[in-house]
Amino acid sequence: MLSSPDIAFALKAAQGGLSEVQLGKLAAEKAASPDVKAFGQHMVDDHTRANEQLKSVAQEEAMTLPADVNYKQQAMYDQLSKLSGAEFDKAYVKGMVSDHRDDVTDFKKESKDGQDERLKSFASQTLPVLQQHLEMIKGIKAKLNGSSL
Repeated sequence: MLSSPDIAFALKAAQGGLSEVQLGKLAAEKAASPDVKAFGQHMVDDHTRANEQLKSVAQEEAMTLPADVNYKQQAMYDQLSKLSGAEFDKAYVKGMVSDHRDDVTDFKKESKDGQDERLKSFASQTLPVLQQHLEMIKGIKAKLNGSSL
């Protein structure tokens, strides 16, 4: 039986992963900056893989994960979908920095304090990827802030 914190982590991670893929596709499509476009595609690739791993863990635990993003994530998508060019890039990058900071915190906590070994292992394996994403997006943000944005 999964503990409440483990369940909460899995649900949040599932929705976060879905959101990263959804927003990554949008960035790959709409971004003006080649770096932002490439980062968006990177999000699609890495988070699709992580989502599959989490689904596999959830199936082993007989747990149903959400099939869609939450209200806040949908609102972010809706807002970003109305933007384009440099305006899109700036808003997407800002959102990704914030999301990945939160993700790194959540995954660190689960990898350290999780009760379920499978979820704990998933969090430990995924954490370095999320940390890499955070460093990448912070670098892109610095680069964009150094330009005419």
